[in-house]
Amino acid sequence: MATVSFRYIVDDVDAAIDFYCRHLGFEEQQHPAPTFAMLARGDLRLALNAPGGPGGGGQAMPDGTLPAPGGWNRFTIEVSDLAGTAESLRSAGVRFRNDIVTGVGGKQVLVEDPSGNPVELFEPIRAEARLDGS
Repeated sequence: MATVSFRYIVDDVDAAIDFYCRHLGFEEQQHPAPTFAMLARGDLRLALNAPGGPGGGGQAMPDGTLPAPGGWNRFTIEVSDLAGTAESLRSAGVRFRNDIVTGVGGKQVLVEDPSGNPVELFEPIRAEARLDGS
């Protein structure tokens, strides 16, 4: 059972299921309605909702504003070879928000799901590299 849950609003639940399962290693757990699905990847559970659907996750706010995809909040998937993973995803036509950047803890890049929600792919600095100063 997943221990961390995250919800994304998506324009097309079926397209999002395909993206996350085919490119990022998620497995479909539930898809009881066209406007909702639940996916899992290890301890991460990802709820997908279409805006305005009958479920709670896609409901309008009190002022009538509908939830929408996009933004900058994201979850992170750790990978062992960021350059290779990015190359494979680019070849498959996945959209990127940026090129690989290096920070103090490792390297990262942002990919977008079909609705424009960001997912961070992260390759941490190896412990042995930190110990020897490289």
